[in-house]
Amino acid sequence: MTALPRVILRPGREHTTGARHPWLFSGAVDRVEGDPSDGDEVVLIDGEGRAVGRGLWNSRSQIRVRVYSTDPDEALDEDFWRERLVRAIDVRRRIPDLSSSDPVRLVFSEADGLSGLVVDRMGGWLVVQLTSLALHRRLDHLLDVLEEELRPDGIMLRTEKGILEEEGLELGDGILRGREPEGPVPLADGQLRMLADLRTGQKTGFYLDQRWNRRAVAKWAHGRRAADVCTYSGGFALHLALGGAASVVGVDVSASALALAEEHARLNSMEDRLRWVRSDAGKWFDAELEAGRSYDLIVLDPPRFARSRRGVPSALRGYARLNEAAVRILEPGGVLATFSCSGRVTREAFAGVLAEVASRTGRRLRILETLGQPADHPVDPNTPETAYLKGFVLEV
Repeated sequence: MTALPRVILRPGREHTTGARHPWLFSGAVDRVEGDPSDGDEVVLIDGEGRAVGRGLWNSRSQIRVRVYSTDPDEALDEDFWRERLVRAIDVRRRIPDLSSSDPVRLVFSEADGLSGLVVDRMGGWLVVQLTSLALHRRLDHLLDVLEEELRPDGIMLRTEKGILEEEGLELGDGILRGREPEGPVPLADGQLRMLADLRTGQKTGFYLDQRWNRRAVAKWAHGRRAADVCTYSGGFALHLALGGAASVVGVDVSASALALAEEHARLNSMEDRLRWVRSDAGKWFDAELEAGRSYDLIVLDPPRFARSRRGVPSALRGYARLNEAAVRILEPGGVLATFSCSGRVTREAFAGVLAEVASRTGRRLRILETLGQPADHPVDPNTPETAYLKGFVLEV
């Protein structure tokens, strides 16, 4: 059997594999023995010459090696990938209160030991996101396993252009297996009927990660004048109306998102209970403040602000601006439900932003609830980036 290429780690960088973080960046690599092609399996060697794990090589990415096993004798063969996929799917089958028809994240990348792969089930379809060139080389086998285990109507591919460029991947959205859905796929979101646009919708077509948080925030809605800022397809707004809010406005800059939100309101016979405004979030806050309008409950769920460590300072400034604007139009005793989905922004840093907002506005903020990811988006303690969704419900 041909020996695998060996990636020799710089002295002092062995802690990365020892701590089981699955990313080895270019700066951790001292040298490579052998000539691996991008996507090839490699053995990791520490500074004392000991084999410490196996991963997949990519010279075009800053993540030179994605580590999939800390057992240097464990081959990353078809049986390995099958076992990892089946284990991830079985974990979801054991989640309490999650039926076989619910939308669900079946595979969550690093948290399931499958760095670079996300798989969502939406109705009868699976939606795959790939952020690893090396896993793309193994895609046919991964799809075979998914079909054998789940028997979907079809499997769609959704991509994120910036991440693909970083990996040296050239892919486009489309159907991978089976048939393409004829239109948006109907889903249940708690008591609400929703639609997932698997072809052109944001992320994989529906914000699965917020579905438990939507119900949690709705508990605070009764009798309140509420606003859902960065509403996308109206998920929080509809739950606020269902929770008995006196009035609800949903705000988003995307016309296509608001069209889907309006369709959701019609599906749930809520057209008269919601109002939709197309606007940039910051401009909407400014206009409401200038007009002297105030609210009793605001949900603030902006898109990801930071994709890398370099983007964190700018992201924190953005969160500070939006949250300060929200606090300024909330009545005393009002409720702010605010979220960050930037994996590089820690919960502590996000809480620090809110402390800064309290100081700048002269308002006392008290955290009533701490929110995060649902059970199908598990967190790997060794990979802090997997704890990407952070939320607070605050009294203002």
